[in-house]
Amino acid sequence: MAGHLRSAGYVLVPDPARADVIILNTCGFIRPAREEAEKGIRRALKIKASRPGVRLVVTGCAVENDRPGLLERHPAVDAWLGVRDYDRIVAAAENRPFRSRARTFLYDHRSPRLLSTPPGWAYLKVSEGCSHQCAFCSIPSIKGPYRSRTVSSIIAEARFLEARGAREIVLVSQDTTAFGRDRGRADGLALLLAELLKGTAVPWIRFLYGYPEEITDALLEVMADSRICPYLDIPFQHASPAVLRRMKRASSAARILRLLEKIRKRLPEAAIRTSLIVGFPGEGPDEFKRLQEFVREARIDHLGVFTYCREEGTAAWALGDPVPEAEKERRRGILMEAQAAYSAENLRKFRGRTLDVLIEGPRPGRPGGWIGRTKFQAPEEDGVVFVRAEGARTWKSPLGRVKIISSGTYDLFGNIAS
Repeated sequence: MAGHLRSAGYVLVPDPARADVIILNTCGFIRPAREEAEKGIRRALKIKASRPGVRLVVTGCAVENDRPGLLERHPAVDAWLGVRDYDRIVAAAENRPFRSRARTFLYDHRSPRLLSTPPGWAYLKVSEGCSHQCAFCSIPSIKGPYRSRTVSSIIAEARFLEARGAREIVLVSQDTTAFGRDRGRADGLALLLAELLKGTAVPWIRFLYGYPEEITDALLEVMADSRICPYLDIPFQHASPAVLRRMKRASSAARILRLLEKIRKRLPEAAIRTSLIVGFPGEGPDEFKRLQEFVREARIDHLGVFTYCREEGTAAWALGDPVPEAEKERRRGILMEAQAAYSAENLRKFRGRTLDVLIEGPRPGRPGGWIGRTKFQAPEEDGVVFVRAEGARTWKSPLGRVKIISSGTYDLFGNIAS
């Protein structure tokens, strides 16, 4: 959307109170996100009321999820765009009519882009939608079935990003490991990574979000290349077989542990990130105990724990929401406390090592201090490396060598290597 607006002559401003057009992009995945979106709409409407002539456009998944309800609650909004019409943003901003698509908008290399990530890295979206039917998830109903971009389009965009200074490209989607399946390709992600290695010189290539059953031998083989970050983001969601069956997830703690063993054997330095859900219907004391045991056994590098949020329209809606919110939060706290202890222990292995670090920017309030990431840390998700780097502004590349001198619970601390 920002790329289309810039192409039409618009200039982004940091303060919505100064804008001629306010655009609010929303998430509709779970209730708290939708509540946050509505708060944002109300704030934007106050600005609009104080400045006649300002237009307000609301876009995104919350619109796709409940357009009639939003229209009824916020009639003063000038235009609404769901997930099908992001490239119609200029028409919406200018109150021009347009015809909505029948399915989710899937951009390609010809779409204009305005990079908003820190210098040195960029996201590259490889697909839209999801064809899994996890009982707790509303994404398929919002985004529709899985649709991959073409390999040639992704390579072209990767070259565009590389030419603009990207030293890390992060492949993202709702299910990155399913790439190419809708086009009849087996091991499509492995093929895509191999083509990116041949078609670009980007030093770091990372992909986020995969399903356990889709981590194949072919994928692990291509990940052995030093330019592919040894990092796997695999949301396991739970460890109890009974809970996983209710979630409509085809796995178990035993299968997950075997997968982790295989990954670590093939990629000894692999960092694993996962997410878990606590408080799902049917998670009693025994099921939660099994989840605690799994967290201890799996020794995951990066862990996010979320409390179950019941969503109307999902298969799990019929199961009710029997676990009280306070109990969900208690269980989440137990897991995160255990993870904090393991994370602190795990990070000690980096002390004394010299690592490649991608510098993202200055550390606020610390002259001569910088913030960066290793290959083992994903952007906007994991811990960071705090770097003492006098003169780092003279670096010709955001990639540098850093000697790790200490570690905390989630972060590393180091000096520029001489």
